[in-house]
Amino acid sequence: MMPLWMEIVVAVLLVLSSVFALIGALGLLRMKDFFQRMHPPALASTLGAWCVALASIVYFSVLKSGPVLHGWLIPILLSITVPVTTLLLARTALFRKRMAGDDVPAEVSSRR
Repeated sequence: MMPLWMEIVVAVLLVLSSVFALIGALGLLRMKDFFQRMHPPALASTLGAWCVALASIVYFSVLKSGPVLHGWLIPILLSITVPVTTLLLARTALFRKRMAGDDVPAEVSSRR
């Protein structure tokens, strides 16, 4: 049986993760441009995943009376893949805007 204070900690972390998910969804709805819409959901969903993972680690560590750390694998992988995916989506959207003839910043050349 888990102590009450530990159940409260787990519940607060889970509620906090849902708040982050809600903030990300509201950010997605409120922003007008694709480039503005990319950042809030990516950041909020990553923070929400960290909160869920921490709640899972706390819960199962108390349940098994020892550290259970395999729950860190998911948020670590998310922290690696979300920025890469966001960058690829931004580059694709910028390329499409350039091909459509929209006014976008000029391409930066890496050659000197």
